[in-house]
Amino acid sequence: MARSGKRRYTAYWLLAPGAIWLVLFFVVPFYSLVATSLYDPNGSVLSGYKVTYHFSNYWHALKSYHPELLRSLWYAGLATLVCLVVGYVLAYAIAFKAGKWRNLLLVLVIAPFFTSFLLRTLSWKLILSDHGFVVSTLQNVHILSHDGRLLNTWFAVVAGIVYNFLPFMVLPLYASLEKVDGRLIEAAGDLYANPFRAFFKVTWPLSLPGVVAGTLLTFIPAAGDYINAQLLGGPGQTMVGNKIENLFTTSQDYPDAGALSMILMILIIGMVMVYIRTSGTEDLV
Repeated sequence: MARSGKRRYTAYWLLAPGAIWLVLFFVVPFYSLVATSLYDPNGSVLSGYKVTYHFSNYWHALKSYHPELLRSLWYAGLATLVCLVVGYVLAYAIAFKAGKWRNLLLVLVIAPFFTSFLLRTLSWKLILSDHGFVVSTLQNVHILSHDGRLLNTWFAVVAGIVYNFLPFMVLPLYASLEKVDGRLIEAAGDLYANPFRAFFKVTWPLSLPGVVAGTLLTFIPAAGDYINAQLLGGPGQTMVGNKIENLFTTSQDYPDAGALSMILMILIIGMVMVYIRTSGTEDLV
């Protein structure tokens, strides 16, 4: 009896480091953010802030910064869709067609993570610069006008997000596609299904867990990203992350910054819950 009690307490002791970590680096910061969103808006950094449960901070932040919030969701959604199309093709090729080159291609997918996120985005700034090869080529083939540009446009911001978050889409898709039994696809062909029909009846449904995981891993960080908008976009491409960063560091408007952060978090959680339920994969992810 005593031995079983010791075993039970041993399990709790083993869980303690993880629990302490979660409390210190999740629960405490989350509580601090919620408290910040309810500060008295009449306070200041010099006079100090008090938690006076001003829920009106949420309405004020939503009314003042809804364009940036909607723009962030639009950019993140568009980038996620592009990542899904490009990433699915790439993951499918690695899983079914790469053969002995599979491991090398996976390393190449992960390779960008060996470089700083900031450096990768700055590289895109050079690639899309007004006098760079890409812009010059597009101008020569008359896709862009003579004075057209890519920097400081929505295209540059979305392109940067796609590049930076594409591996988050490819790896879950590859993990799902690798598990697909090729004999099922062959059976679909034996039952007179053409490749197009076999894909949507067999391959696509079996890869849905990877699709859901990949889209979530891409959309969630993309919605809160601000580096791409700051370096590749202009004032018209400001995302909600840029506003939150500015409110916290430059304006020092902590109530609005906290409220805007909570609104973004609540929106993303709500969208994720609806997405998982409507995709029918809540038991698979």
